[in-house]
Amino acid sequence: MEIQIRRPDDWHLHLRDGAAMAAVLPFTAARFARAIVMPNLKPPVTTTAAAAEYRARIVAALPPNARFTPLMTLYLTDRTEPAEIERAKASGIVHACKLYPAGATTFSDSGVTDIRRIDATIARMSELGIPLLVHGEVTERAIDVFEREARFIDDVLAPTIARFPKLRVVFEHITTQRAVEFVKSARAGVAATITPQHLLHNRNAIFDGGIRPHYYCLPILKTETDRAALLAAATSGDARFFLGTDSAPHEQRTKENACGCAGMFSAHAGIELYAEAFEAAGALDALEGFASDFGADFYGLPRNTERIKLVKRTWSPPANYPFPADGNGKLVPMRAGESIAWELVA
Repeated sequence: MEIQIRRPDDWHLHLRDGAAMAAVLPFTAARFARAIVMPNLKPPVTTTAAAAEYRARIVAALPPNARFTPLMTLYLTDRTEPAEIERAKASGIVHACKLYPAGATTFSDSGVTDIRRIDATIARMSELGIPLLVHGEVTERAIDVFEREARFIDDVLAPTIARFPKLRVVFEHITTQRAVEFVKSARAGVAATITPQHLLHNRNAIFDGGIRPHYYCLPILKTETDRAALLAAATSGDARFFLGTDSAPHEQRTKENACGCAGMFSAHAGIELYAEAFEAAGALDALEGFASDFGADFYGLPRNTERIKLVKRTWSPPANYPFPADGNGKLVPMRAGESIAWELVA
């Protein structure tokens, strides 16, 4: 069996920088025409000038003859000024701004401590049509890690959407039935991305036979009821839900230790894993809209014209890939040494 779809885009991607970026970029460029690139580097990409420099480094690292366009974002802080939003809009290369609640995930320490501190900045984003991308978790220690997304909806997201009725928002990497229901009931201009790991696995995967650090990501995997709700949303043909891998490479040693990093690397099979999930739901005919159409429409970009082919053929990713963050690192991919049911035809 095979399917052909319009070449997809990845609307949530971590590429890192330098040698680490060069190690992972070819996987994305082989599958996706464009990607929204996350700005949580060290230091974070907080200005339009820094975004332009980062974009130049990505383009320079592309494999020969690659047809891939990075779409840049800005990292919001408590000090982001409306004037920076104006520069971002004028640049033509910045397509969104990212809200990381301070301390929510990898390299988010410089994130926003209270969203109301940047109301003037968000107001300018709303006026200029620049989407707000949100990592949807609160960070108070008293709140259970499995409840942080729901509390974010109540405490941050719903009030922000109400205060800015024209603001376009992407609720990124949603993980719960509650988030699905929120997006479905929200006003126009609110959308969500869904990752392959949250479509294919529930939180049992983290504890299958022991602690499985390579299944640890943030927001964390949730219940089977939540996974089923996400899969139903992704395969429904509802244009408010579209592909965002949240592929996040970490060197093996930083995952396999007493305080491992959050993030799963899926770019090596960034469309194949979705095909597996959609097939399991009996909805392969809905894959193209989710992967290739709805995100482009939301961002006001043309749909790609090139097509890709996927074949039903089992393959296994290697135990690791080279990841030369320090010269000799290794990167463990999602489903390392296990089977994936679909394969991209070069």
